[in-house]
Amino acid sequence: MNKYWSETIKGITPYVPGEQPRAGRLVKLNTNENPYPPSPEVLEAMKAAVTDKLRLYPDPNCSRLREAASRLYGIPAEQIFAGNGSDEILAFCFKAFFDPGDTILFPDITYNFYEVYADLFGVSYRTVPLTENFEVSASEFSSDNDGIILANPNAPTGKTLSLEDLETLIQSNRQAVVIIDEAYIDFGGESSIGLIPKYDNLLVIRTFSKSRSLAGLRIGLAMGNRSLIEALIRVRDCINCFTVDWIAQAGAIASLEDTGTFSHYIGRITATRGRMTEYLRDADFHVIDSSTNFLMMSHPFLRAKALYEALREKNIFVRYFPKPRIDNYLRVTIGTDEEMDIFYDAILDIVKNTH
Repeated sequence: MNKYWSETIKGITPYVPGEQPRAGRLVKLNTNENPYPPSPEVLEAMKAAVTDKLRLYPDPNCSRLREAASRLYGIPAEQIFAGNGSDEILAFCFKAFFDPGDTILFPDITYNFYEVYADLFGVSYRTVPLTENFEVSASEFSSDNDGIILANPNAPTGKTLSLEDLETLIQSNRQAVVIIDEAYIDFGGESSIGLIPKYDNLLVIRTFSKSRSLAGLRIGLAMGNRSLIEALIRVRDCINCFTVDWIAQAGAIASLEDTGTFSHYIGRITATRGRMTEYLRDADFHVIDSSTNFLMMSHPFLRAKALYEALREKNIFVRYFPKPRIDNYLRVTIGTDEEMDIFYDAILDIVKNTH
């Protein structure tokens, strides 16, 4: 701890990302990255963007990107914000919509960055317990609050709240902004984007990292009422007007326009998810129903940490969370069929040799 640190930084526990191992031959199923490459059209668009134009600052408003998103999602471009990944947009939300001393709500088991940002920006929070089956209970979010953040589908559980329940939650919290983090919605569930015209307190956030195979590009979108978008723009322009570079904007536009490649790989991932869920359950693992590109699983007698460590020795990386209620679960990203077969054979071997 350095004497020059602020009191906030001294007291905060930063977010810990999944390992990014550098070893040669390994099966990497720990960070929910897409196992398939970006669209060829994305790569071509990015190459074409590498010109002397790079001497100029990029379009701060990402106008062409927002127009492409508008065409795809049916939301006016003026109601769309583009940022350097959904994490950056989430950070902007904490500054745009919550004041120090405000109290916001989010589930007790969810994306850990919500808690980190709350601590960083001095915002109080209450966690709402998931049910015994790890489901979000919309009625539990009706207590007094200054805002709600909800990942749907939730992470790391993979469960989805129905659109009907989401609308009930939004209706019962008209006094505050309700932020729906749809990082995984393309893999299952129904998006809440269609509710934006009805509710001026709804903000929907999307990422290009999961379903669009662009985790390394850092692109995110937020969609909502114009006043909410204006607040995000004001925060951005107080920090860094140029958060999305020319190359990233070009790649993101091409990704939104190539719906064929997008749909093809989504289909492959969800098919592999279904097959692996069935295989693991047949092998006596408990697997939570998932609407994402990952599975949460546990074994009846082998502890999750032991499985995690045994898989790691075989150069198979999954995610283990030493946290209450989920410390006996592993989160396993859906990889290619070959990667998942390697994982499946390895975990069966571990179970067999542990008896």
